[in-house]
Amino acid sequence: MNCCIKDDSSPQVDDDTCIAELADTSCGRCESQGKPVSRKTVLLMLKPELPEQATSQSYSFCPLRDCPVVYFDDEGNHQFTVDDLRIRVGLKVKEDPIPLCYCFGFDESDIRDEMTLTGRTTIPERVSRLIREGLCACDARNPAGVCCLGEVNKAAKRLLSQRSAGA
Repeated sequence: MNCCIKDDSSPQVDDDTCIAELADTSCGRCESQGKPVSRKTVLLMLKPELPEQATSQSYSFCPLRDCPVVYFDDEGNHQFTVDDLRIRVGLKVKEDPIPLCYCFGFDESDIRDEMTLTGRTTIPERVSRLIREGLCACDARNPAGVCCLGEVNKAAKRLLSQRSAGA
């Protein structure tokens, strides 16, 4: 499954590319609205000793940066935090490296470095091209289970704006 492609020709660019609707659940810790995520994604992200604890069939991703919970089951019985995952969750960390694109390995420092060298970034366009070529696996690699392009675009705009404000 290529979660970044709506049809055969156009990559999705919003943040909720694989999942169109929000879950009717909220995080038990911060009460932020959760976004549905597949059990497969949860299982792929958990440290090797934890998959047996992922007994629910329905999970949500907590998108709030300051909340340590990444996944919670929709019944409110179990949560997995940033410490339970194999990888850093870009939406949950404030220090470099801040992952943006899990399929192609880009983080915020890559965008900053390119902006320092050239005054702009080509990373969003590169990610978009790779998506069109069918090379992404966001549903398996991104902890949020959705296409990374939305976060890449947001970070590029924010970093470019910060750079312009500082100049």
